[in-house]
Parts: sequence; C-alpha cells; structure tokens
Amino acid sequence: MLWRGHEEIGPIDQAWSAPAHAYTEQLRCSIPVLTTSPMEMMSALKQPSEMLVSRAAQTENTETMADRTINDETTVAGLFWRFWTATAASGVGSAVSSVALPLIAVFTLHASTFQVSLLAAAGQVGWLILGLPAGVIVQRYPLRSLQVTMDLVRMAAIGSIPLAWALDALTYTHLLVVTLLVGLATVLFDIGSATFLPRIIDTEELNSRNSLMSGTFAVTQTGGPSLGGFLIQAAGPAGAVLVDAASYLVSAVTLRGLPEHYADSTTKARLLPQIREGWTFVINHPVMFPCMLWATGVNFVNGALAALVPTYLVRVAELSPFIVGLLIAMDGVGTLLGAALTTKLAAKVGTARALFYASIGGGGLTLMMPLTTRLDNAYFFGLGYGGFAASVVIGSILTRTHRQTDSPADLLSRVMATVRFVSWGALPVGALLAGVFATLTGLRPAFWMVCGAALIAPATLALSSVPRRRDLSDALHREEAS
Repeated sequence: MLWRGHEEIGPIDQAWSAPAHAYTEQLRCSIPVLTTSPMEMMSALKQPSEMLVSRAAQTENTETMADRTINDETTVAGLFWRFWTATAASGVGSAVSSVALPLIAVFTLHASTFQVSLLAAAGQVGWLILGLPAGVIVQRYPLRSLQVTMDLVRMAAIGSIPLAWALDALTYTHLLVVTLLVGLATVLFDIGSATFLPRIIDTEELNSRNSLMSGTFAVTQTGGPSLGGFLIQAAGPAGAVLVDAASYLVSAVTLRGLPEHYADSTTKARLLPQIREGWTFVINHPVMFPCMLWATGVNFVNGALAALVPTYLVRVAELSPFIVGLLIAMDGVGTLLGAALTTKLAAKVGTARALFYASIGGGGLTLMMPLTTRLDNAYFFGLGYGGFAASVVIGSILTRTHRQTDSPADLLSRVMATVRFVSWGALPVGALLAGVFATLTGLRPAFWMVCGAALIAPATLALSSVPRRRDLSDALHREEAS
C-alpha cells in the first residue's frame, strides 16, 4: 500500500516510466518496415500522428494519476495524527463525563447508591452484549464511516442530557438509557479503531504508535476528570457534559479526513459461523490464547480494585478525598511511564520477555498497596498502584500489537472482539466478587485477596510457551515452520 511508508515509493517511479515505455514500444511497432509497398508505407505513416494524439491524452491522464499518487503520499504522514487527534478529542470528553454523569445522578436526580452503581454497570455492559458480534459488524461496514456514525450517535445521546435538563425533563431513566447507548456505540468504535490503525501505518511502527495511543489515553484519563471537576464547578454537571458532546463532533469531523476502507464483499456470511471462526482462531493460537487469559486476569483485578480502592483509602487508611484523588492519579502516572518504556523494553529483550517480566514486576508491586494504613505510609499504595498500571499498559501494548500484526486481515476485527469480550467481561465480575469478599471477610482482608490475585496473570503466562520465546510473533513462525 502506498500510504504505508517511504519504502513504497518505488511503484510511483514505475508509474512514471511505464507510459513512456509503452508509448515507445507501440510507436516502434507502428513504423512500417522496408519490405512493404510504397502505398502501404504511406498508409502506415498516417497512423503515428493519429496515435500520437491518443497517446498524448493517455499520457496526460497517467501523469495526473501519478501526481495524485504523489500528493496522497505527502498527506499520508498526517493520517496517523489525524486519527490520534480524533481519538484524543473523544477521550477527553469521555473522561469529563466519567465524573459528570455520576454527579448528575447524585446531585441533580438524587439517585441512590445502587442506582449510581447501575449507571456505572450500564457503561460497561456493552462488551457483554456486543463484544463478540462487534467483530463481524465492524468487518461488514466501511471502517471510517462506521466510526463517524458511532461518534455522531454518542454526540446525540450525550447532547440530549443538557437539553432535557434545560427543559426540566431529565430523569434517571433517561440518564441510564444514554449511558447504555454510549457504551454500545463505544464498543463498535473501539473495535473499529483497533482494526483501522494497522491500515494507515507501517507494521514496524505499530508498537511505537500503540505506545503513543496508550500514553494519550493515560493523559486524558488523568487530566480529564480534573477538567471535569473544574467544569462542574463553573457550569454545573449538565454543562460539563456539553464538552463530551462537542468532543464527539470534533472526532467525527476529524475522522472524515481519513481514507475509507470498505468491507470485503465476501464477509456477508452468517453471523454465528463468523463469530465462531474468530473465537476458534484465538483459542487455538499458541500465543494469543495465553495472552487473552493474562488480560482477563489483569482486568479481573482492575475491576476489583475499582470497587475497593476508594472505600479502602477512606475507611481503612482514613485519608482525605484530596489525598485519595492524588493516589488514584498514580494510575495515570504509571500508565504514562509504561507507555514510554514499552518500545525500548521490547527492542532490548523482545516482546514476549518484556510482557512476562513486566507482568511479574507489576504483580509483585501490587502487594505493596495494602501496606498503606495511614497518611504517613500512603506512598506504599502510590508505588504499588502506579507500578501495576505501568505493567498493565506494557502488556496491553505488546499483546495488542501482536494481534494486529499476526492476525489474518479478514479475521482481525473478530480476533479483537473475541479478546475484548472475554477480557473486558472480567471487569464487572471482579467488581462484584470484590464486593462479596469485602462483605464476608471485611474490607482489608478482601483488599489483600484482590492484590494477591494480581499474581494470577503472570502465572498464566508462566504456564504457557510465552516465556520461552523472545518475541510473541516467534510462536506463529515456528508453528508454521514445523
């Protein structure tokens, strides 16, 4: 593909030289030989002039196409940054709404604790509803158009909240339905993004580009809630949500400038067989399957931590809300650090070893978190929380890049959907079980159990062939060779 890097410039030179060679060859063949009669020679000599006009027109068209190709090549350098801008814009808005929507439920609608929890679950349940079929859906429709449509759906849904609030017609049911719609649209958007990125950049750049995307996500998730808090103070929760609606519009307009990638006409098969094909590919893969188990274990812990951390820091460690916010922000700091180190670490020791070493280190650092019992040892939690986040993002970048490069193009969206359905489905399960453990055993014993569970993820890798390889892609090549 011409837009995939400067090494592919060669075909452009061929596009310029081929018309000249073709014209020379045709002109040479049209010149009469000396053995023909004078009348035949006169007749033949008329042809080159007529042909010259035709060939000139064709050459002009070819030069126009070549110019267009070169112009396309010069714009390709900005394709990723356009994609990044759209993703960053919607990420900031979503981070703002992650603070604004619960506050609307609490302060404007006076929702109960259970209702607020249900609102949070509605934003994640989309992965259990659409997780598997999302891969097939993404594969059947043009990628750019699908993402633009999902942005517009989310903009309309989020934008209805301040409108209903202004009309004094906002209800909890309205808020719940909006959260559900946004969650469902986000599933399709995220799967589409993971499928779209390898189409616009070179394979060798996937690790670094995925690192940048993860680092950007960390910044938006760290700074977005702070921005949301400021906007809520300035304009109220409903006014802050307008920022999210505007961010989806910015994302949609920006994505419109990317090249379209149309669905393969051969993908109109029945839904279930296509889902089964993606599922079977992942389950039977010697590397992707253990990596999916690793991601599932990590997300189980992430869901459990999300459920217990705020309550633990407030009720057990007796920290102020400000200190709690600072400690939770260490997740973003660790994510930034991990994203910055991933490419260098992978180049030094290999992608498989980097994944395994980071997973072990993150699991071990997680055991520091329950050591925080008061303000003067709160640094234990900060180190453990940030270290775990760094290890998670390193593994996430490496495994995602491996899926993007080693999956067949016609299976990529279904592979991504399968992995996310299983691994992200562990988030609500972890949160639910953490609450059950805390109720049965107490908050601190449950917190120790959750942090200890962080060692399950590296254990799944240790029992696989991943630690015995230098790079994750080595597994696929060896199995093919054998």
